[in-house]
Amino acid sequence: MKILITGGAGFIGSNLIIYMIKKTQHELIIFDKLTYAGDPLFLKEISKSTQCTVIEGDICDIEKLAEVFRKFKPDAVMNLAAESHVDKSITNASDFLNTNIMGTYNLLEVSRQFFQKYNKSNFRFHHISTDEVFGDLAQDTGKFTTDTAYKPSSPYAASKASSDHLVRAWSRTYGLPTIISNCSNNYGPRQYPEKLIPYAILCCLKQKQIPVYGDGSQIRDWLHVDDHVIALELVLRKGRVGETYLVGGCNEVTNIEVVHMICDHIDIYKSDKFHSHTKLISYVKDRAGHDLRYAIDSSKLKNELSWKPSLQFEEGIEKTVAWYLENKEWMDNIKTGDYQKY
Repeated sequence: MKILITGGAGFIGSNLIIYMIKKTQHELIIFDKLTYAGDPLFLKEISKSTQCTVIEGDICDIEKLAEVFRKFKPDAVMNLAAESHVDKSITNASDFLNTNIMGTYNLLEVSRQFFQKYNKSNFRFHHISTDEVFGDLAQDTGKFTTDTAYKPSSPYAASKASSDHLVRAWSRTYGLPTIISNCSNNYGPRQYPEKLIPYAILCCLKQKQIPVYGDGSQIRDWLHVDDHVIALELVLRKGRVGETYLVGGCNEVTNIEVVHMICDHIDIYKSDKFHSHTKLISYVKDRAGHDLRYAIDSSKLKNELSWKPSLQFEEGIEKTVAWYLENKEWMDNIKTGDYQKY
């Protein structure tokens, strides 16, 4: 299968491509704007792969997208291109509206024209989204399902909700064969340190204060990126057109518990240099509109495609901390002027 992957140099995209190179024979066209969150070391790592072609481009550039479709004639599209940092969306929403809404529109429209022209019976448009489109849950009130109404809280979540609606509209009105997947909070290698886990790790390594919003009681369902990318490839190949699949880690943990676990693991690795990294924890004013709890019901994905997460959070966070500590070159290449607290 020839797959166009937008946002392929980002956190989830880069891990997806590494998985596909190892486990599949797909031909991959990586289309990425290569912004601050793009991973140059990843691009270097895959440069020798005969499966990959890397194209620098922005999904807001409809002419560039059309050129890529004309040249490569993909069998499928996986749209991971997105602005995803909630704090940045609160202070400057315009980039999120442009990329997540108008960029998705451009990609859908070029895909529609391509699909109608070539009538590829096996063509698929897989849109990768987030559980944040559903808003939040109170404690002990069940989990998000595919029937949960959308109720986004942040400009980021609202922009992703809008993109989901566009995908469904292009499926219903134009017959474009689409699939949507909504995932819970991802973590793992190559995640830019504007998100909680890599940011807390970096603060520990630099012995800087670790900011925790409010009292840290917000609950997230943590999904290791290795489990997520397996689900993404499976949904693309075997998922039913027109359906939505929820991908969760079945690991509900509070933010403060996450930070304590990170500190504990780094204490073990760095015990000769610093006594207890929990002393770095600093409680700060809560984020505006901060959702209390996310939790995903992945039973549809399990029942239809036999997928379930393989990593429990305790094991996954230990592996993640170890990766950042053992990949100094990656950490040294972070554009430190761009990241801010999660």
